[in-house]
Amino acid sequence: MTVSRRKLLAAGAAGAFAGLVGSQLDTQLAFAADPSYSGDVLVLLSLRGGFDGLSAVVPAGDPGYYAARPTIGVPKSQLIGGGTFFGLHPALAPLLPYWTSGKLAAVQAVGQPAPNRSHFSAMEELERAAPGTSVRTGWLNRMLGSLKSADPFGAVAMGTARPARVLDGPAPHLGFTSINGLALSGDDAAKPLSATMAALYRGAPARLAHTAQQLTGALDRAKALRAAGYTPANGASYPATDLGAALRDVARLIKTDARLMTATVDSGDWDMHENLGPAEPGRRMHDQLARLAAAIAAFATDLGPDGLRRVTLITISEFGRRVAQNGSGGLDHGYGNMMFVLGGGVRGGKVYGAWPGLGAGQLRDGDLAVTTDYRAVIGEILRARCRVGDLSSVFPGVTASSLGLVAAR
Repeated sequence: MTVSRRKLLAAGAAGAFAGLVGSQLDTQLAFAADPSYSGDVLVLLSLRGGFDGLSAVVPAGDPGYYAARPTIGVPKSQLIGGGTFFGLHPALAPLLPYWTSGKLAAVQAVGQPAPNRSHFSAMEELERAAPGTSVRTGWLNRMLGSLKSADPFGAVAMGTARPARVLDGPAPHLGFTSINGLALSGDDAAKPLSATMAALYRGAPARLAHTAQQLTGALDRAKALRAAGYTPANGASYPATDLGAALRDVARLIKTDARLMTATVDSGDWDMHENLGPAEPGRRMHDQLARLAAAIAAFATDLGPDGLRRVTLITISEFGRRVAQNGSGGLDHGYGNMMFVLGGGVRGGKVYGAWPGLGAGQLRDGDLAVTTDYRAVIGEILRARCRVGDLSSVFPGVTASSLGLVAAR
């Protein structure tokens, strides 16, 4: 691994003590603050393991779907959402109010420019999002750079002490397991390490001193958040899952005006090679989708209409699954996939994208073909909702889609 001198300096300041409990500060002091940011908070929900978009948003109008999935296909009679060609899996019922009110949409047949069935390699490429170039930073970090973000609380990887590859780069960001768990290891209320750290770096070179100030400032803000406590609004009830807890903390940051610009959250266990099951409670895909829907719905309920107006949540996954089920009642690694988009600016209640079809001559090596680059979809959102003017600085060589998925701010 190559470590730059700037990253080494930052690590020296942040790592002078026993370390952060449940958190990581990554900052290289490359940007000036832009307090005038008025774009959406972009919440990136990564469905890790290879999400099967054909189970979530079912192409019931395509006869190839049921032919390929004789035991795990979702029957038309169980679909929700009111579509004539596509329908939602019944386990997504908690999200139905947002679908019918036009705050939730889907984009089908999206994916990376080329198939890649390796979890590690495909996720790395998904988060770097610059194939064919020498760019090595993550696309969310490049977005932060284009917006001149300088506040560590501007970008947060919630639920993990190691920020995702998508945030790798010079713009400052935080990664922590929870707001209440953000503290310095060995900290003592009587002798706070943050005070000792501040004294230690007083008079130090500017680069080191500023990094230490950002760290202690982040700890002070987290302490204030903990002291204030938090009760979800509007009767929101988050499920007792890691995803529920992470989205609860993201909502907390959004509503307390912590200057959040983007947050990343992971949801795993989508690698269903066997026993995916029919669309009924107690079966693997049904229950996993139900947990996902419950967490997202609680997040949207907690924010309320006013909060949701300044938030866009998108889902991505490294690849989709094969169209045809395998001999174990599951689905192997595939290509084309589906994205959900939720937010106040979304023109929802419908499925976007050019449908390639599931006929034998329409598949890509047995997989759903990709008709829309996932970066183009995100690019449309970045331009219309997040004030990103130069998309090439985030996604080199990519033109934003013109799906009309979101209204401009």
